[in-house]
Amino acid sequence: MSANDLGALPQRLLSPIGAVAIIVGIVIGAGIFKTPSLVAEITGDVGWALSLWVGGAIISLAGALCYAELATLYPHAGGDYHFLTRAYGKNVSFLYGWAKAMVINTGSIALLAFVFGDYMTKVVPLGPHSVIYWAVAIVIVLTIINLVGIEASANIQTALTVVEISGLIAIMIAGFGIFTSPLPPVINPPLFSNTPQLGMLGLAMVFVLLTFGGWNESAYISAELKGSLHTIVRVIICSLLIISIIYILVNMALINGLGLKQLANSKAASADLLGLAFGPIGEKLLGLFVGIAALTSINATMIVGARTNFAMGEDWHGLRRMAHWESSRGTPRFAYLVQGAISLALVGFGALQSDGFEAMVEFTAPVFWSFLFLVGISLFILRAKDQKTRVFSVPLYPITPLIFCMASAYLAYSSFSYAHSKGAVLISLYVMLVGLVALLILRLKKFLNSDLT
Repeated sequence: MSANDLGALPQRLLSPIGAVAIIVGIVIGAGIFKTPSLVAEITGDVGWALSLWVGGAIISLAGALCYAELATLYPHAGGDYHFLTRAYGKNVSFLYGWAKAMVINTGSIALLAFVFGDYMTKVVPLGPHSVIYWAVAIVIVLTIINLVGIEASANIQTALTVVEISGLIAIMIAGFGIFTSPLPPVINPPLFSNTPQLGMLGLAMVFVLLTFGGWNESAYISAELKGSLHTIVRVIICSLLIISIIYILVNMALINGLGLKQLANSKAASADLLGLAFGPIGEKLLGLFVGIAALTSINATMIVGARTNFAMGEDWHGLRRMAHWESSRGTPRFAYLVQGAISLALVGFGALQSDGFEAMVEFTAPVFWSFLFLVGISLFILRAKDQKTRVFSVPLYPITPLIFCMASAYLAYSSFSYAHSKGAVLISLYVMLVGLVALLILRLKKFLNSDLT
């Protein structure tokens, strides 16, 4: 059997440091440079703003602990696609895999490609359609890098993550006045002196949890991680702690350096803060950090997204070409090519919209959070169905998974409401209807083949 024959399985080639870099890189994207201002504006209070970021960290950790139990029980390159197959059967998991391939992962790649294109256009403009050209170019380049193999893509990921975190550390240094000239004094109102309405707090939490989104992709690397099954638990928890500490410190730095009022009114708070601390060069550096953040998230999303395609190829005979795994490289080659092609198509779709970034958010978020809710429920189902000894069990069961499920359900509802307000919710439904048709075709093809034999 050659290295890329059907039936070759993922090998444990990924180091824990590389795994942490992938998870951190997926989660810490361009959102952290935008959402602190939104949260500050909605809450209007320092205490409530910081409490929401701490709450977001707790909810994300609750979800990560659920995934840690599932990933140690069922380590598989299919990640939560595989969990859904175990809990609900192949029909539900196919629709999830379809959504990941057509909407969730590829939509995220396209969305981030637009962010990168916006940045690069300011540095090196390529004409009237510069953003689109840069978006297409980065999808192609990173797909090629990932085709080289998991070690190459993990090394690139680690380097990008280091630069990305360096940018956030620069914001902390600026906000707390470390090694910089003194910042103008700011006066913030006392903590919890203003209590926003419950609905506004819920809206702010939506933005916080969207900024924390992506940690669930850790499950896709569980079958390729070096070490024992306990290693994935340590990787997941370590990644979430790093992300949570960075997010909370960045928000504290912005509030300390700019003040709550200026933070709430700023369209580019991080750039404003770096400009105050380091002058014009600071603002230019932020653009570089945002571009790197987009690159980091694109690369990490590609790594995990292709593994969903691989898992679908394993389960469905009609998609078996995607189940080819190159053992020597640790990569599902054809799965990457499919993902790259769909991502480029979505870049083209986004280019036809008034705002490519917003278009990707509108039709990816509702589907993503709906299926994440189903993954949370699957923990309860698999506890009842499978009595195998757990390497790791979720602490405070069932409270911890209930927190995760309720948060996912709320975000699914909020995302559908937002997409409906923008007239974009039908796009998600059409994609899923096409997925249902594809499922029926695959089922019919399987029935006919079995009937002929």
